[in-house]
Amino acid sequence: MDPTDHTILRGVVIGVVAMAIVVTASNVLVRFPINDWLTWAAFSYPISFLVTDLTNRRLGVRYARRVVLAGFVCALFLSMYFSTPRIAVASLTAFLVAQLLDVQIFDKLRRAAWWRAPFISSTIASAVDTALFFGLAFAGTAVPWITLGLGDYAAKIGMAVCLLLPFRALLRATRPPMESVADSK
Repeated sequence: MDPTDHTILRGVVIGVVAMAIVVTASNVLVRFPINDWLTWAAFSYPISFLVTDLTNRRLGVRYARRVVLAGFVCALFLSMYFSTPRIAVASLTAFLVAQLLDVQIFDKLRRAAWWRAPFISSTIASAVDTALFFGLAFAGTAVPWITLGLGDYAAKIGMAVCLLLPFRALLRATRPPMESVADSK
């Protein structure tokens, strides 16, 4: 096995495991509101965008998509087990759409200032994720889903800002093994 192949495989496996853990934890944490406008998942779920963005930066858009899709499959089974079916379906739908959107936006902005791609892609993808998730998971229930969605989105923006620091710190550790891998599509 070529050392580059080993690096790619290792990066994909780490990304998939991290994604499955973050999504599953978030699906459990969303059931525990902090107050009328915020759940604990607003602090855990944005880490999924950090995982996607670091994978995208390190391995390129093709492998970032693979991490999203494999993370989706892992999270499907874990979320069905640890969460309610409605939350699992809403989460996985929102996850797949938002993460693939994040991959595309990040890729388009990857050559901009170091903070633009992760911040802008996470902010836009979080809006889509929040709208889809809260609409599918709680519309038609007694849960104040619009208020929770707005509060969660605000917290996700705050987390996107906070996660810029670990993103920047991890940039050195996640430099592409070779330019052609990071630019592959």
